Amino acid sequence: MKRTYLPISDKVESIELMFKKILPTLLFLLTLTSCVKVSSPPAETAPPAPPLFVTSTLPPTKPALTVPTPIPPTPSPTLDPSITRTPDPQSSCRDSAVLVEDVTFPDNTRVSAGGKFTKTWKLQNSGTCAWTGYSVAFVNGDRMNSPDSVPLPDTEKGGTVEVSVKLTAPSTDGTYRGNFELRNASGERVPMGVESIFWVQVIVGAGSEVVSGNCIYTVNNEYVQALIELINQARTDAGRAPLIVNQQLMSAAQEHSLDMACNDFLRHSGSDGSWVGVRILRSGYSNPYYRELLAIGLPQDAIHQWKNEPDQWMTLLNSRLTEIGVGYVYNKFSSYGGYWTVDMGGQ
Repeated sequence: MKRTYLPISDKVESIELMFKKILPTLLFLLTLTSCVKVSSPPAETAPPAPPLFVTSTLPPTKPALTVPTPIPPTPSPTLDPSITRTPDPQSSCRDSAVLVEDVTFPDNTRVSAGGKFTKTWKLQNSGTCAWTGYSVAFVNGDRMNSPDSVPLPDTEKGGTVEVSVKLTAPSTDGTYRGNFELRNASGERVPMGVESIFWVQVIVGAGSEVVSGNCIYTVNNEYVQALIELINQARTDAGRAPLIVNQQLMSAAQEHSLDMACNDFLRHSGSDGSWVGVRILRSGYSNPYYRELLAIGLPQDAIHQWKNEPDQWMTLLNSRLTEIGVGYVYNKFSSYGGYWTVDMGGQ
């Protein structure tokens, strides 16, 4: 096949014509690409670090609450199971004492008026506490120049100890008794028998010791008068009339106190089976209404015993009663020492 070639001038014209056709298209494409913006995705940035704490002030709506500061628990000590804890023996022990004997000046010993003497008792520690810092203290009765208290030597449980008090006899004749008690280191009374007290009792001068058969006893008119006054004071305080002493009732009361002291009993029926009505009739008292009270110890002890028994206290304050008789006898060989009988009568 035979090829035909164009002259060079024709080729140039053909290229120019083609360029003119293509140029607008190229310009359009360039313009279009200049309007398109290609953006890269934003680089990831780390979030800001949170503050250590955030505070905010707001308008108060309620009272502020105080949050307590937590207290760390205190570790408990670990006990060694091999160690046995022993309780304090003094904290769990029991106090008790016994009067063994009067070493000097037994009851109703005669002494000279105004004379000095030393009373000594022997005590036994019958409890489970060791006596350390214990003392013997004056309680009531006739002081006879006794100090308020005297120290007691240390005494183990089951042991015995002697304690002495220096005294001076009164200057007038009569029977005198001072009461003492044993106190522990805390000042508390140590139980000792029925009355929880012990005493010294002496006779100055002739005294009033009486022997009736095999019974040796003493009477104390001052005690009798003191108890009558205490009874009438209690009645006055309660709005009751005081009682008038009647000698027939005094005789009946003294008879029964002597019977109790010498025959060692405490009850209303006599050793011969007699009752209060029989005794006051035997003494000549004829009023149909009567009452009887019994007690032991000192005048103040008798009042306390009746106060602790509502029925007996109401008897003492009975408004129908108008007369009274009181008897007192002390026997050192009896169980209670001093015995009281109060017989009262009315219409």
